[in-house]
Amino acid sequence: MANLSQIKREKMLRFLETLKEQHSDDESLIALNQIEKELTSKKYGLVWEEHEEEVDVKMQTHIPVFTEDEGREIVGNPESEDYNFLLEGDNLHSLKLLEKTHKGKIDVIYIDPPYNTGNKDFVYDDLKIGDDDGYRHSKWISFMKSRLVVAKRVLKEHGIIFISIDDNEVAQLKMLSSEIFGENNYVGTIVWKKKTNGNNMGWLPPVHDYILCYAKNIEQIYDIGLEVGEEEIAKRYSNPDDDPRGPWTTSDLSANHVGPSFVIHNPKTGQIFYPPEGRYWVFNEKEVNKRIEDGRIIFGKSGTARPVQKVFAKDRIIGKRKVESWWDDCALNSDATKELKSIFGIAKVFTHPKPSKLIKRLLEMSCDKNAIVLDFFAGSGTTAQAVLELNQEDGGDRHFILCTNNDSDICSNVTYPRIKTVITGKRIDGTEYSEGIPANLKYYRTDFVAKDSEDLYEDLLNHIVEMIQLEYGVKVDNKKYVIIMDDDEMDAFEENFEKYSDLKAVFLNQDVLLSTSQEQLLAEVNTFIIPDCYFDFELREAGELW
Repeated sequence: MANLSQIKREKMLRFLETLKEQHSDDESLIALNQIEKELTSKKYGLVWEEHEEEVDVKMQTHIPVFTEDEGREIVGNPESEDYNFLLEGDNLHSLKLLEKTHKGKIDVIYIDPPYNTGNKDFVYDDLKIGDDDGYRHSKWISFMKSRLVVAKRVLKEHGIIFISIDDNEVAQLKMLSSEIFGENNYVGTIVWKKKTNGNNMGWLPPVHDYILCYAKNIEQIYDIGLEVGEEEIAKRYSNPDDDPRGPWTTSDLSANHVGPSFVIHNPKTGQIFYPPEGRYWVFNEKEVNKRIEDGRIIFGKSGTARPVQKVFAKDRIIGKRKVESWWDDCALNSDATKELKSIFGIAKVFTHPKPSKLIKRLLEMSCDKNAIVLDFFAGSGTTAQAVLELNQEDGGDRHFILCTNNDSDICSNVTYPRIKTVITGKRIDGTEYSEGIPANLKYYRTDFVAKDSEDLYEDLLNHIVEMIQLEYGVKVDNKKYVIIMDDDEMDAFEENFEKYSDLKAVFLNQDVLLSTSQEQLLAEVNTFIIPDCYFDFELREAGELW
């Protein structure tokens, strides 16, 4: 059958060639070539009117940087050198900086972006987008694409991303995610029951959300599933006959593969048993008789049933339990609201929060206990609470990086206080919330340096400490982690080197001129050169590096 679209396209392309011959000036050719490019672009996939955000425009003339708010640092575990991070500002700017510090380093991403319901829950360029905006879907897709592209870059090869969404954009999001991560890296979609009734909304009142799951490289992801606990093992295995080899269960004695052909005799009753049609016994006749003799092959409780083999718990490697796509046992939105009320004392702190139990399950099933977890639509901070509580429950050492803007003071008045309450165990009003969970946090804000600054090099150097701390998850305290910016500081460091008994790393400005003795000194220390590792592209673009 003919491809009608292709026929029409080829006809238009032939007409364009005629126009090119008739209009050979540069401006006409540029316009005609653009039309040709559009005609020959991909013909299957998600198509939308691409929009530009103010945050994109800002980066044409300015370089985003981080500035630490030292007054908001939380030291809830002074014995640890490790830090978590809360990044305040537009998440696209934060992601661009994270690409410099964490490219290929993030284990798990969970995000809960605006659902674009048409009820002005989605803000684009400071405008609340409602269903009267004819481009609301295109704006949302453009908004998500720019962020998901960077998200893919910061994931490890075995990394995985979870995206919460509802019916308004789930179809578009799946197509977009397949385009960015690849259809073959689609892991699945979780349908999460978020409430018990739909409040009679719409023709089919919704009581669920979706969580789309994609891998960076599906061939390398960890085994998806939940660890089998002792209670679950106890349900699978028992020891009704007090077998000294411990709890056991039974499994079939036949298999599909070609094997020995013989009958099994029940030594007590004389009954004979053949394998089911088309199947064969798992063991040969000698091994079967041996196992009957030592009680590893039995004939049911009655002693007259078909033979089965005992499988002992001590001999099995208990793998993960697969997690199915329907989740109706993982807390509700109302539970999340109760969590926030417990922390803040009031219920209406944040609209439609996610319960920490939901995020904990996602983490349990997808990563190890040392994972770095990123949430760049952090909202009320559920992901931080989930990471901290899960570490407390299973002895893990996971760390989180959260990004959120400060619209309506959400970061400073909700996200940060929530994290501080969970870590310290003290609410904002000083009352006791819990015993606390030992952890440390640094609070950054996104800032900007003008690309045409006369002191671009120095301006960027002023924000290098934040980048170092973020990349290595530490605090540059000039004791264990030392930064050296000029020759005088290097001389002082050499002179007092014996005082740095706990030295872990030195971060050295590339302009420092080292003496022979200083080179020998640093040869025995973890040394990193700055600022090339973070802003080399921007400095080269401005002609300050070659």
